[in-house]
Amino acid sequence: MSSKRFDSWKKPDIQDGEPTKYNWIVQYTCGLSLGYKTDIGAFTYINAKYGVIIEDLVQIGSHCSIYTVSTIDNKSGKVFLKKNCKIGTHSTIMPNVTVGENSIVGAHSLVLYDIPDNVIAFGVPAKVVRNLDV
Repeated sequence: MSSKRFDSWKKPDIQDGEPTKYNWIVQYTCGLSLGYKTDIGAFTYINAKYGVIIEDLVQIGSHCSIYTVSTIDNKSGKVFLKKNCKIGTHSTIMPNVTVGENSIVGAHSLVLYDIPDNVIAFGVPAKVVRNLDV
């Protein structure tokens, strides 16, 4: 049975620093590129100062944080979430990271480095644990 969840998907109204109707927040909205039929969970925070690209069909769990700038280690850079990747709840994506197409990042992960296409990765820091058969 196919899901009807996204049949009438519309890009949400996103105001800088204000919760969307789905209760997630973006700072520096001009740096956000949001793909078609994306699903971002409640209480997720996205800092798009240096660019966040979220391609089509990406799912981001609740309570996630996506940073393009880090004041702890003074790193900055674009974050790129490729088509159909999935980010588990309570995960953190740090600056200058790409998560590959179809890849899955497990819940509560800290993503410090690029995750290739078609893998499962998790942990602190996130590491690839296996390939996906796609």
